[in-house]
Amino acid sequence: MNFKFIISLILLFSIQAVLGEENPNIKRIDEPETILFIGNSYLYYNDSLHNHFKRIVEEYKSDFDGGASVKSSTIGGSRLKHHDVERLIQPKAISSIDKFELVILQGGSSEPLSEVSRKEFSYFAKKHIEAIKKNESEAALYMTHAYVEPHKRTMKNQIGLISDTYTKVGNENQVIVIPVGLAFDLAYRENPNIKLHEPDGTHPNLLGTYLAACTVFASIYDKSPIGIEYDYFGAINEQDRQFLQRIADEATSNYFNKILN
Repeated sequence: MNFKFIISLILLFSIQAVLGEENPNIKRIDEPETILFIGNSYLYYNDSLHNHFKRIVEEYKSDFDGGASVKSSTIGGSRLKHHDVERLIQPKAISSIDKFELVILQGGSSEPLSEVSRKEFSYFAKKHIEAIKKNESEAALYMTHAYVEPHKRTMKNQIGLISDTYTKVGNENQVIVIPVGLAFDLAYRENPNIKLHEPDGTHPNLLGTYLAACTVFASIYDKSPIGIEYDYFGAINEQDRQFLQRIADEATSNYFNKILN
């Protein structure tokens, strides 16, 4: 058997082992202009993920006005059930935007960790996604990252459980899943010394938020973030910027099975 073919099979099986569920169904809008993030403190830490995301998009698209087009609605400690999505997507409910082309839903960090909370997550994801689609908008699920020490709920292969949950619900509702959690996991596996969490072991620090923003960009626009110059006004050094951009690119490429192309 051809050696390169064997290596390809090994790599493919390793990707599928991380994903757990079948390959995600992918449905992307062609470069959405108006985007709403809905979630909790995972989004609003570090000057808010949506601000980093919109600055990246503004660099990619010179005519993009992120301040007018990208918004965020967050509630600290919230789960999907805590958000009034139907109200948030109404015309001019947030600023002057009549309609969001894309709505990104981020669940609570512990929602994938028990059977009861997974069922609740699945129920409210379906409910919110149906409302979003009824509004003739598209939805996406933001896969959260796993806890790390010293968080008391840190557990072995937590990211596998998170990935399985989000991929399953994404498939059931035929919406894109943004693999932020897998990007965190890949970064830690490649560089165990990097810090992407705050000392509490749950919230992202600035590097974690930057990685998440790059992963959202790569997932939504189907473009590699490699080469983006944005570094939060010099706060992120060149080595970290390049590493995190590469990780975001690899995590999204692997998740969406671009390796098979």
